[in-house]
Amino acid sequence: MKSLILCVALIVFGATNLNAQEDAKTILEKASAIAKDENKNVFIIFHASWCGWCKKMDKNMLSENTKKLFEDNYVIDHLTVKESQKNKHLENPGAQAILERYKGNDSGIPFWLIFDDRGKLIADSFNDKGENLGCPATPEEVAVFIKKLKSTSKLTDEELKIISEQFIVRK
Repeated sequence: MKSLILCVALIVFGATNLNAQEDAKTILEKASAIAKDENKNVFIIFHASWCGWCKKMDKNMLSENTKKLFEDNYVIDHLTVKESQKNKHLENPGAQAILERYKGNDSGIPFWLIFDDRGKLIADSFNDKGENLGCPATPEEVAVFIKKLKSTSKLTDEELKIISEQFIVRK
């Protein structure tokens, strides 16, 4: 009987751990280590499973035209926040605190931060008015995004133009 209880406990504990998300601090530390090895910066995107603009941000960054440009310049990772009650298990422990530390809690998602390989913040998704660019889509938003990419990467003007064209929403 004791071995049956122990077996059930191990199964339940194991299943719980399979659903546990990685700690945000660990994700940032791993990304910084890779960035240091590869001479890149770290691009962190705060997102949630329900967020359409978050999915659009990923789609734009992973498109056939832009994926290599981003991957050649950044170590890209995601921190899950702001999930619905039924999906709270998807959130990365500690991610909400990081979002709050960088004043992104009330700004909506996606919210992104760019760090150097030592973990120093070098850009965020706020424009000059303090508004979150999120997934930039208008020509004005994309221009600010491109300026931030230019100052945090080795992307050429031609490559930045490709990214700009990918992100601008056409009607």
